[in-house]
Amino acid sequence: MTTIVSPENLVYSRPRGLTEAVEHYCPGCTHGVAHRLLAEVLEEMGVLERAIGVAPVGCSVFAYNYINCDFLEAAHGRAPAMATGVKRVLPDRIVFTYQGDGDLASIGMGEIVHAAARGENITVIFINNAIYGMTGGQMAPTTLPGMKTSSSPNGRDVEAQGYPIRMAEMLSTLDGAGYIVRRSLHDPANIRKAKKAIRTAFETQKNGLGFSMVELLSTCPTGWSQTPVDALGWLEEHMIPAFPLGDYKISEAVAALKI
Repeated sequence: MTTIVSPENLVYSRPRGLTEAVEHYCPGCTHGVAHRLLAEVLEEMGVLERAIGVAPVGCSVFAYNYINCDFLEAAHGRAPAMATGVKRVLPDRIVFTYQGDGDLASIGMGEIVHAAARGENITVIFINNAIYGMTGGQMAPTTLPGMKTSSSPNGRDVEAQGYPIRMAEMLSTLDGAGYIVRRSLHDPANIRKAKKAIRTAFETQKNGLGFSMVELLSTCPTGWSQTPVDALGWLEEHMIPAFPLGDYKISEAVAALKI
C-alpha cells in the first residue's frame, strides 16, 4: 500500500537550517546528527539568519557545507578566539563554534579555557569522539586509558601519556561559564536531550548570560575500527562511564530561564 505524504501527516523533513549538500561523513558518524540538531534549534529559535558559526580544522571543519548560516573557518584550535572577536564586534548575532576534541582539547586548550574564564558570550558545540578522526585515528586528549589508536597501537598508557581530559568538568570551575553540560548522540532518547541542551546553550547566549558549552559524546566507527552499530554500543559501554553525562554548571541566571 502506498502512503500519500501530505502536510497533515508529514512528520520528518529537511530543516531549513541544513543545506542541500550531501554529507561526506563516514557511515555511522554522528556529526550528521549534531548538524541536524543545530539546524533545527537555530531555525526554531528564529535566529538562523543572524547566526554565525566558526569551524576550525578537523572533521568539524566541513560544518560550513551543511549548516545553512554564515560561517567562518579558523586556524586549528583558534575558533573560540575568532568567535570572541565576531561576538564583540557584532553583539546582536548568535555566535557559535563547532569543534572536535583534538581541536578543542589539544592545540586549542588555551583558547577555550580563556574564552570561558572571560565569560565570552558565545556558544561552543564540542564533539567528543575520543580520537583524531580526520588525520588518521591518532590518540587525542580524550582517548580512554587502554584505547588503541593509530598512534597508541598497544593502548593508551596513562603512565607515559597521561589521563584523558574531561573538558566539561574543567570548564565548569570557571566563573565566566554560565552553562556547561555533557550529552550523548548514541540513541534517540539521548539525542532529544542533546537538542534541548543546545537550545538552552543558545538561550544562555541570547540572554547575555556568559559562556556556554554543550559537549556531545559522538562515534567514530572508522577511527575505532568498528561497525556503526558496534560503535554506538561501545560509546554507551565505555565512553559514558569515562565521561559521565550530566549538567556540570548551570548558573542561577540560566536556571531562571526555565527552558
